[in-house]
Amino acid sequence: MIELEPISKAEAARYMGVRAETPDPATAALLDKYEPLVRDTLRPAYVYRETAVAFLPEGVKLEGMAEMLTGEDIRRHLEGCPRCVVLAATVSTAADRLIRQTAVTDTAGAFAVDCLCSAAVEQVCRKAEEEIFADIQEKFRTWRFSPGYGDLPLELQGAFLSFVNAQRRIGLTVSESCMLNPTKSVTALIGICGAEPAHRESGCAVCSLRDRCGHDICSRSSKDRVR
Repeated sequence: MIELEPISKAEAARYMGVRAETPDPATAALLDKYEPLVRDTLRPAYVYRETAVAFLPEGVKLEGMAEMLTGEDIRRHLEGCPRCVVLAATVSTAADRLIRQTAVTDTAGAFAVDCLCSAAVEQVCRKAEEEIFADIQEKFRTWRFSPGYGDLPLELQGAFLSFVNAQRRIGLTVSESCMLNPTKSVTALIGICGAEPAHRESGCAVCSLRDRCGHDICSRSSKDRVR
């Protein structure tokens, strides 16, 4: 079970749209106020499954997954990777509940809580990777690639969840509009490589939501995801 460390306020501030090195006093005060509450409230969890990768003319096939991974971006991402890990992580429904409760009395505070929860999910994913790959002998791995990045269809969210049995194991489901529930959750695929992967665009650069998101935190942190 993952224990949250202090949540990065700098990371949360970037989710809030802060581009300066340090947030303004009002933003900093909100993050200082709510970070301990968020950390104490969230219940992080993750599941994963390692599997073989096959490259077929019609797409990328993961052993044990019925659906094909389509698109050129995922094919490039997994180039040179005979195996991969499918990961699902969440900080639980407690995040959504805390955001709603805070919004009743403090709209600005609810925004800070929302962004702190997003930063917490990223921390959970990093910790999950560390634990997973401590037991996998290959030296190199790719950064996390999620449904909706590049031309990998967002509609594959359900396939990822089914593949790791996320609903039963950590209570993670997907809506008809392909949104994860709880909302502060992530599904992703990480390639396992025998050699260092070639440099590839990552994070916001290949995300299909980049024009609607407004955050550049993915591209800031993705350089740390290639091992």
